[in-house]
Amino acid sequence: MLAALIAVLGLSTVTGMVYAPHKLEKPGYVVEGVEVEGEAGGAAAEAEKPIAFYLATANLEKGANSFKKCAACHTINQGGANGIGPNLYATVGKNHAHIAGFSYSSAMLETKGKTWDFDALNEWLKSPKAYIPGNKMSFAGLGKPQERADVIAYLNAQGTNLPFPAVPAEVVAGAPADAGAAATPAAEQGAALPGKAPDVPEAEVNAATVAQPQNNRGGPGASDITGTSKNDKQQQ
Repeated sequence: MLAALIAVLGLSTVTGMVYAPHKLEKPGYVVEGVEVEGEAGGAAAEAEKPIAFYLATANLEKGANSFKKCAACHTINQGGANGIGPNLYATVGKNHAHIAGFSYSSAMLETKGKTWDFDALNEWLKSPKAYIPGNKMSFAGLGKPQERADVIAYLNAQGTNLPFPAVPAEVVAGAPADAGAAATPAAEQGAALPGKAPDVPEAEVNAATVAQPQNNRGGPGASDITGTSKNDKQQQ
């Protein structure tokens, strides 16, 4: 019996060495709202801008698709029944715990005086547990600010339609310089327009002027860079 126990112990030790567990380089799936350790490779994560910045480019269709993650617990149609969570129709701008008869958590009831404005919804969707510790919602949250803005815009479109807040001036001033260049019309960036000869550097113009012989029609140093072809000159 003692020999059998020693054999089992030895076998379990050898098996543990052969099949030692190790951390995957890349997770098999990512849980929404949970930050993957080491995802940024040690670099500092980019600071989030105010939610108004992301609302300016919010997409209702993407928001509707993301809301499917919430549909297991919430309805959003007018007059819809409460589920595990309350009906969310016309929620934007209302107070916390505003639906009469719904069994809110005591933690949510304590915040009843607060308003579901855009900033509050952003913090709630980012991490419900962090925004109101002790509430009953088990959803981990949405880690991407643009996705949260899309969902907020979709919620706002369901019976509320409040105007979005303006993007803070300091955020607009801190936008990358090339963002303005990208919006500059092609003509202002020096692009050639149809029917117009492209700009030619001055050095090339001077070189072409020296290389061309004098002629009676064009005067000294006339060249072809004005857009007149040699065939046209021969016909002339």
